[in-house]
Amino acid sequence: MTSDVRFGQYPAPERVIVHLSDPHLLADGRRLYDAVDVQANLEQALRQIERMQLRPDAMVFTGDLADLGEADAYRRLRERVEPVAARLGTTIVWLMGNHDERSVMRTELLDLPAGEQPLDAVWDFGGLRVIGLDSTVPGWHHGELEDSQLEWLQTVLATPAPLGSILAMHHPPVPSSVPFFDILELRDQHRLEAVLRGSDVRAILGGHLHYSTSSTFAGIPVQVASASCYSMNLSRPSSEVNGMFGGQSFNLVHVYDDRITHSTVPLGDYTTADTFSAAFVDRMAALSPAERLEAFSRKR
Repeated sequence: MTSDVRFGQYPAPERVIVHLSDPHLLADGRRLYDAVDVQANLEQALRQIERMQLRPDAMVFTGDLADLGEADAYRRLRERVEPVAARLGTTIVWLMGNHDERSVMRTELLDLPAGEQPLDAVWDFGGLRVIGLDSTVPGWHHGELEDSQLEWLQTVLATPAPLGSILAMHHPPVPSSVPFFDILELRDQHRLEAVLRGSDVRAILGGHLHYSTSSTFAGIPVQVASASCYSMNLSRPSSEVNGMFGGQSFNLVHVYDDRITHSTVPLGDYTTADTFSAAFVDRMAALSPAERLEAFSRKR
């Protein structure tokens, strides 16, 4: 099989995660701000994911699933995402965002009893541990972590996972280039840093900002996925940045033995200039590494 052929020096990734964020669905399929067709944008993302012919280990949604925390919005989310996940044979990781409502999300999306307890959880994907941390504060848009959550996280991390851990949360522990987002940041980040430093956490996934960015925290790479609903127009002066009808995307997370890559996939049905035929791919796969280098790398 062509997929089994190694064309370069790196082996195939051990795990693959699709990282999506901030769909902001509304009940009855309403448009966000009467302008943004958030449901259509999510459906566009799901179509693209299926077309990629991936078999991801997980689809991780880092919060703001429903803009107003409405029951029907969560039901619409399930109706659209769960069939796709079933066809791909993948697990969905739903995480809280500041626009979500814990009790409604528990009953309508997670099939849990109603309640306001933080929605923290752990998933194991063949030795890769994904830890979902609920960074939300009921009634507020900024992020905080309770002492009990940090104690729970420390207990989880006390035993390293075979392939390490990925921490996923809505409020990313990074500075923002958009001044007003700093008001809504994760507060008291030094408390989280004390728990994470020296742990087996290999990457932190976040959302909330509506634009893609990367940084480090406690020596750990942080990757923020843009939103599927709308993105931020960073080409404006920082004090004027706000939402725009473009630039929506999701991320692909490829987990290797010694590194993790994050790739941004823009939403949209864009024209591809050219593609490699199946016959060409098979022909390249049949060549030796030296023959392949001669056929594909040498300038003509």
